[in-house]
Amino acid sequence: MKFSINRSSFLRTFNDVSRAISSKTTIPVLTDLKLVAHASGLTLTGSDADISIESTIKEDSENNTLTIDEPGSILLPARFFGEIVKRLPEDDMTVAVEDNLQAVITSGASEFTINGLDAASYPQLPEISTDRSLTLPADVFHQIINQTVIAVSTQESRPILTGVHIVVQDGTLIAVATDSHRLAQRSIKLEGDQTNAEFIIPGRSLTELGRMLTDDIKEIELRIADNQVLFMIGQTAFYSRLLDGNYPDTSRLIPNSSSTRIEFAAPALLAAINRASLLSHEGRNNVVRLKIEVAKQTVTIYGNSPEVGNVEEQLSFSKLEGEDLEISFNPDYMKVALQGLGQSTIEVAFTAPLRPFTLVPSEDHENYIQLITPVRTF
Repeated sequence: MKFSINRSSFLRTFNDVSRAISSKTTIPVLTDLKLVAHASGLTLTGSDADISIESTIKEDSENNTLTIDEPGSILLPARFFGEIVKRLPEDDMTVAVEDNLQAVITSGASEFTINGLDAASYPQLPEISTDRSLTLPADVFHQIINQTVIAVSTQESRPILTGVHIVVQDGTLIAVATDSHRLAQRSIKLEGDQTNAEFIIPGRSLTELGRMLTDDIKEIELRIADNQVLFMIGQTAFYSRLLDGNYPDTSRLIPNSSSTRIEFAAPALLAAINRASLLSHEGRNNVVRLKIEVAKQTVTIYGNSPEVGNVEEQLSFSKLEGEDLEISFNPDYMKVALQGLGQSTIEVAFTAPLRPFTLVPSEDHENYIQLITPVRTF
């Protein structure tokens, strides 16, 4: 095998593929990068058994100056190979594989030789048909990822909650995540005749996928199998295993009514929560308290640390109606929720001091909702 390529172009593809390569895997071959040079281009593959990414650099593309001199394949240690390529002195590089599976990497006056393995020992990627597929705008799906993965669980004691539950039915996609303390749900209407599907994808997979969805990517295709999902992004295929099991029925957790409603500017509320949490983080219990007095039209936030001191601040709001209420909650959950809501005006709705409360954007309240469970402080 022998090919020459622009180093920057190669590194862009390598960085995407290396998202799926882990140095901590129990399968040694998965610490390697698979390189295959063929008639139409160069294909890079990385996998950690949960996520697999395969991306092809086309030989006829104007930007990468790829030349395939001799087809072939090899496995190279991903970490060492990547570090070598990053430090090569010139803009172009050549990789040549000798019969003894040694790869010679040259650029300018620099030459490296590293030992490789036979590519036949690398696991085969699954074949996923297009029978169950749907197509989405990449920016919309990126937003769905950002607004839901914030609520997935990081505890392996309930593996099903480490994923995002996606249901596609009757022209609507609903994505929901919960760690039993908070919940995030986003729904969108789909265009065209899309397939019905239901699956649970690990939050980590979606996080890595989201990092690959840059502004120049316009569309993403999903292909769903029984235990795998494939995302097609241009010349890149992103495979993820799916989680087995039944996701809890989260629809019953979302309140149908409320006793108190307040409208805030999300950035202003986030800044106030940040200030209150400066002291709450120092206490044994990371909790802030909200006191709502409707008759006085005041909303006050309190943060307290017996070791350090306390903070009290009256919050600005645009609308307040309902009943008086005092409620305590984890400020970190609130901060993450507000970051997901961006610059919008939001409505926070409460039902009772120990019942979950909801946050929705005022202008899109039907399609996005977050729910936070309060903390009992007595």
